[in-house]
Amino acid sequence: MSQSIPVNDLPAIMSVYNRFPIKLAKGKGSYVWDTEGKRYLDFTSGIATCNLGHVPDFVHKKLSEQLSSLWHCSNLFTIPQQEELAKRLTNNSSCDQVFFCNSGAEANEAAIKLAKKYAKDQGKPERTEIVTFHHSFHGRTGTTMAATAQEKIHHGFEPIATGFRYLPLNSQDALSQIDNGKTTAVLVELIQGEGGVRPVEQKWIKELQEQCRQSDILLMVDEIQTGIGRTGTLFAYEQFGITPDVITLAKGLGSGFPVGAMLARQQVAASFQPGTHGSTFGGNPLAMTAGTATLDVMLEEGFREDVLEKSSWLLKALLNLKERFGNIIDVRGRGFLIGVEVSGNAGDLVSIFRGIGILVLTAGQHVLRILPPLTVTWEELEEFIHTFNRIFVEGENNTK
Repeated sequence: MSQSIPVNDLPAIMSVYNRFPIKLAKGKGSYVWDTEGKRYLDFTSGIATCNLGHVPDFVHKKLSEQLSSLWHCSNLFTIPQQEELAKRLTNNSSCDQVFFCNSGAEANEAAIKLAKKYAKDQGKPERTEIVTFHHSFHGRTGTTMAATAQEKIHHGFEPIATGFRYLPLNSQDALSQIDNGKTTAVLVELIQGEGGVRPVEQKWIKELQEQCRQSDILLMVDEIQTGIGRTGTLFAYEQFGITPDVITLAKGLGSGFPVGAMLARQQVAASFQPGTHGSTFGGNPLAMTAGTATLDVMLEEGFREDVLEKSSWLLKALLNLKERFGNIIDVRGRGFLIGVEVSGNAGDLVSIFRGIGILVLTAGQHVLRILPPLTVTWEELEEFIHTFNRIFVEGENNTK
């Protein structure tokens, strides 16, 4: 099994995480170093957060400049950095306005509140339910935990918040159950990250959008993990031929600096008025500077094309390994959000990779989750594939 630090080795810390037995001290680009000086090729990217790699130069420069002027001020004042980042997001998405917060869970909380308020404002107070999908993950707050359709996330916290209905992803039967007269919104991940790196089917998601349009149900897309270039386009929805009413973001938006955002079309966003929602730290100058600088890099000509080219190569290389090794069951995903399903315990492979100096994650018991920074080099990709091949060759030899 994947080794983790025993709880009693961290007596002052609440034991809500199984931690790898290394202490990271420094990061740059695709690499991190532990306190012993060992270097690791980081293909976790802080769980799809450090999309520009660790301590990217341009973001670092802009944050350093902001640190010398203003860190925080209340949202009772106009914050110019918010407008800068909001313009970049709305100019490059299907949405018109942005609410800034601090995390993905907060962004989803805001979306859930907005959907309920929108229904009331449209004269449909009976529409109080939000549909989510089996194996989804939308956060760990009280409400977003309830939105997450996984029993293991709910266990021990019953009774969970009501107002959510769970349906199977990519199911034709589910489409006929979307509108039961009570549904105000659908919240969906286009690639379920925690749920095993499972993409939606393009035909199905288009039909889902059509169902929502016909019934005046909001289509809300959770792009916490897939957004900000991770799949090779700024937003994953661009690749699926849909136009969301609401988009939630976090992770890669701030290059590791805490920032979340909920985007909405004008008609929907109008349901939020002064006093309906807020955040003390949301949209502070430091977070906005990190987000704007991150997008400045990602919107440069050729950046996303480079991501698509390299991620396509990586996916093909992993599919080639699948053809060679029978214990690789499936390879799936888009861009640099890739899942490799294996017949054995994925946690064991995470430990083997870590011992060699490469960091990867799991997405369930049998799925390796591979999340390189979008700035990864060809040499680093080749190193990863060479190591992957070596591990599986040695694994086969050890079973003969």
